[in-house]
Amino acid sequence: MEALTKKKIVTDLQLHAKDTGSADVQVGLLTERINHLTEHLQGNKKDHSSRRGLIIMVGQRRRLLDYLKNTDNNRYLAITKKLKLRK
Repeated sequence: MEALTKKKIVTDLQLHAKDTGSADVQVGLLTERINHLTEHLQGNKKDHSSRRGLIIMVGQRRRLLDYLKNTDNNRYLAITKKLKLRK
């Protein structure tokens, strides 16, 4: 992931000026990495180690989204809408 892309994601999703690690930001960064890795795996079907990493990242994002849903449902709905994760 490029530094500019990462910085843009952080600034779009941060809760306050110095926020770089909230669940919202982490979900955004994981989503970007998941999308990039999914494209990679479409062309490299036998790359099983990257596929394993993708599955781990999807699980981590799922746990963060579950946490947000249980603690602050409005933030959960906002982040899923912004990142287009739910239909």
